Amino acid sequence: MSKHLVIVESPTKAKTLKKFLGSDYIIESSIGHIRDLPANAAEIPKKFKKESWARLGVDVENDFKPLYIVQPAKRKKIAELKELLSKVDDLLLATDEDREGEAISWHLVEVLSPDMPIKRMVFHEITKPAVLEALENTREIDQDLVHAQEARRITDRLYGYEVSPILWRKIGPRLSAGRVQSVAIRMLVERERARMRFRVAEYWDLVANFETHEKKNFDARLVSVDGKRIASGKDFDPDSGKLKRDDVHLLDGETAAKLRSSLEAGEFAVLSAEEKPFTRSPAPPFTTSSLQQEGNRKLRFDAKRTMRAAQRLYENGFITYMRTDSVSLSDTAIDLCRSTIEKTYGPSFLPSEPRRYKAKVKNAQEAHEAIRVAGDSIAPVSKIRTVLGEDEAKIYDLIWKRTLACQMKDAVGRRMTLRVQNQAGNAPESVFQATGTVIDFPGFLRAFVSQNDNPDAALSEQETILPPVKEGESLKASKLECEEHHTTPPARMTEASLVKALEESGIGRPSTYASIIETIQRQYTFKKGTALVPNFTAFAVVSLMIEHLTDLIDPRFTAKMEDRLDAISRGEDKALAYLKDLYNGNGAPGLHPLVEEKTEGIDARQVCSIPIGQDDKGLDVIVRVGRYGPFVQREEETAPIPDQTCPDELTVEYACRLLDAKARGEEPLGEHPESSLPIFVKTGRFGPYVQLGVADPDNKKEKPKMVSLLKGMTPETLDLDTAVRLLSLPRVVGQDADGVDVVAYNGRYGPYIKRGDDTRSLTADDDLLELGMPRALELLAQEKQGRGARSAPKQIKSFDKVAELGDVEVKLLAGRYGPYVTDGETNASLPRGFENPEGLTLSLALELLEQQRERKGRKKAAKKKAKKAPAKKKAAKKTAKKASKSKATAKKASKKAAKKTTKKKSASKKKSE
Repeated sequence: MSKHLVIVESPTKAKTLKKFLGSDYIIESSIGHIRDLPANAAEIPKKFKKESWARLGVDVENDFKPLYIVQPAKRKKIAELKELLSKVDDLLLATDEDREGEAISWHLVEVLSPDMPIKRMVFHEITKPAVLEALENTREIDQDLVHAQEARRITDRLYGYEVSPILWRKIGPRLSAGRVQSVAIRMLVERERARMRFRVAEYWDLVANFETHEKKNFDARLVSVDGKRIASGKDFDPDSGKLKRDDVHLLDGETAAKLRSSLEAGEFAVLSAEEKPFTRSPAPPFTTSSLQQEGNRKLRFDAKRTMRAAQRLYENGFITYMRTDSVSLSDTAIDLCRSTIEKTYGPSFLPSEPRRYKAKVKNAQEAHEAIRVAGDSIAPVSKIRTVLGEDEAKIYDLIWKRTLACQMKDAVGRRMTLRVQNQAGNAPESVFQATGTVIDFPGFLRAFVSQNDNPDAALSEQETILPPVKEGESLKASKLECEEHHTTPPARMTEASLVKALEESGIGRPSTYASIIETIQRQYTFKKGTALVPNFTAFAVVSLMIEHLTDLIDPRFTAKMEDRLDAISRGEDKALAYLKDLYNGNGAPGLHPLVEEKTEGIDARQVCSIPIGQDDKGLDVIVRVGRYGPFVQREEETAPIPDQTCPDELTVEYACRLLDAKARGEEPLGEHPESSLPIFVKTGRFGPYVQLGVADPDNKKEKPKMVSLLKGMTPETLDLDTAVRLLSLPRVVGQDADGVDVVAYNGRYGPYIKRGDDTRSLTADDDLLELGMPRALELLAQEKQGRGARSAPKQIKSFDKVAELGDVEVKLLAGRYGPYVTDGETNASLPRGFENPEGLTLSLALELLEQQRERKGRKKAAKKKAKKAPAKKKAAKKTAKKASKSKATAKKASKKAAKKTTKKKSASKKKSE
């Protein structure tokens, strides 16, 4: 009987496939890509190091041939796969069906060089029917998809390696540029600039509570006075704070109060009562980007966390493939949805015809179906929670509800609008308006509340019901109130809105969004709540690229690149022609000549300067991005900007306060009573602090003592006595019964005390400067908690012994920095955001351990290579020195011999004469 080797890219996927395939199939994982372009100079083979293109890892002089390197950690895996190949009759490549999966399969064939039949099998879900069908319908590797992936990889390498060095030279070290990430940063910076330009505007209106004859109450808001609409937030120019139009009535606080007084004693009647039907259709099933957006909005998950959970759901057979642009569903999936809807909710919720959705992106056929529930039934969410964990359960809950909802009937209801007007009197003609919504048939909305204890009550929360009234019916105003409003700046982008903006611009693809967001958060943004806030370095990068490399940060230019890469994947364009146009130019300047031409003309000081306005003396106040971080400057004065300061919050007033605080810091607060050294109060990058003495310019190793201010202290209110006490830190509080000192510290994570190696954090009620021995001993007597606890890790759960690891027991432990798994030799932390450690499965534990071993292997290999390089260099230098010495000795001997010969000839000549 013939044997088959099936290669997939992940251990979890391999484990799931083993459930469906018999003993004739050996299923092994490559654990992702087995080779890639060199990550650094150390990985470039010696024979290529002197090539002009070596640093790029792409031979731009020879048809953009990539230099692929087998990753050191994958050499053992390749050897294992080659050994398995010797035991089988054919090779089945079952990597994912997108460009990355196709490329992994191609690389495997290139490296393994199997001398046997090779088949490519693809499936959209890891269920038994889908896998068996894929076995019956194998194909060859799709070279168009491979070329598209390779072209994308080369594009990203050329873009990053050509543009990033400019950022290093002109702005700061280790900054990165990217085809998609740079456009994403531009979007964030432009939104923040809009917030910086924003000027707030104030407007007022009135809110009335009306009562009907039947004692039913409802609220209504003033919408017009004397036939003129009341101004609202949309009527103001965000950059000036002034009205954009003159056909609206602007109320200020005084005018609103007068109007209220004139209306209070008046009578009111219903001017009109309108009711209009509405229908609301369900959203299409999830694509990768819409799943990421919904995960961020509803669960507050970042893109990486959502995709990690979706990946595990897919690999364990619960959902279909999670990287897709498509919103279509297969006939089988639609039939499953319709039968489940009829069975669960009844035939009234089932439309007469199935809903068919069409994708809005050009290359949606790359992955043939939307993200949906896999298999022939919906798994209970409780099962997902038990088998995989809390994150996976939450993502699965979103997916199954969206899958069913997209095939259910529309929600049907009525929108009501009541308009109420004051009756004849001295007050101006004032019209109030109230709106209400009633859901007559919930349709697809029922799927989203079906797990509630009372679905009808949950639906009623989405309704706003107005009382039945007739036109002309008189009403009583039981309450009239003035309300003040202020316009708000444009909202910052969240991960969800950034993904949506990139997708709408045609930039990036499903598999790239999570990694792009992770990269920009590492270098160019920080989070405030869920919002992504660009830092000042991002401003400098965007300024440089807009002014000097305009096309490379233009969303339209980047979208065109995406279109051509998609065309390559469909076989409609050629990778080589695209790469030549991109790098060398064709009509428009190419990447390489553009970078070479523009680099020298970039003024580093100019691109790193961000003007924010003028102070009350007319002096320019500027933010500059420096080597040690951003700072504000006014003429010759400078002051550091505290970390994670939002650019729109750095107003001229705040900048001047920073400059004034810095200036005050140059003047001593007073002298220390013991040393007579001056004490300064300064503000630095990490906040305010006190400093004792002045730094000695001739002795840079010794720095004056500095102590951060405690929580609640401000530079403006700090007095000399408190500053002296701060400088006494760390201070000895006293000694315990054994004569051991108890010392009080102001640490990085807050105030604490220490006795020997034993530490305890102070509570919010404790005063570090006043703390005495009784309280210190009381704290030390308490059980250690939190960050400082160093007790042995507690076991959360243990797994059965694993035969593949030599019957080693795998355990899940609660460590100092969170839960982790261990096999006794390797420790691996649980992924960030893993909310239910007890729900960890053995398969994920083994996967985490394998990934950690790989990381350690890569580090070890890199360290070994880095260690060998200086040794080789030293040996070569020694050999060269020895050769040079030998050469010099030989030359000297040759000269001596020549001199001797000359002397002999001269003596012989004289003799003959």
